[in-house]
Amino acid sequence: MTETYDGSLFGEDQPCFGCAVDHPIGFRLSFQRDGDDVVTHFVPSERYQGPPTIMHGGLVATLADEIGAWALVLLLKRFGFTAEMHCKLRQPIRVGQEVEGRGRIVKPGSRVVGVEVELRQGDVLAYTGQLKFALLDEGAAAKLLGGELPEAWKPLAR
Repeated sequence: MTETYDGSLFGEDQPCFGCAVDHPIGFRLSFQRDGDDVVTHFVPSERYQGPPTIMHGGLVATLADEIGAWALVLLLKRFGFTAEMHCKLRQPIRVGQEVEGRGRIVKPGSRVVGVEVELRQGDVLAYTGQLKFALLDEGAAAKLLGGELPEAWKPLAR
C-alpha cells in the first residue's frame, strides 16, 4: 500500500488552504506517490462553485497549484514557492464529482523547477497546467514569509 501524505507533515498549526487537515473551508488534500507522479483525489463541494454546478476557475487553479507544490515535496524533498502558472481549462470541473489530480516534475533545476499538472473527472481531461516553483534557501524563504521559517519546513529548504 502506498503511503499517504497531508499537511500534517508541516505541523499541526500550519494554515494551508490546500492541505491543512483541519482548515475550516480548505480542500484538505492528501497525496500519494505513483511512480514519477504525485496523485490526489478530491470531490469539490458546492461551496467551491462559481457558476452553478461548476467549480470556480480560480479554485481549479488553486487545486493545481497545490498538486504542483506537493510534487516538489514528495518527488524532490523540497518546498517551493509558486512563481508562474500557465493553465488551460479544457472542460468544466463539476461539483460533486471526484477529480483525480496528477503532478510531475518536467524541468528539474536547482533554483526553479517546472511541474506539469493534469486534472481529470472520469475519462475527461479537464485541466492542464505548467507551473514554475522557486526553490529558496532557509534565509530567503524566511524573508519571504516575513519571519522565521517554520521548523517543519527547514528540511525542505534548498
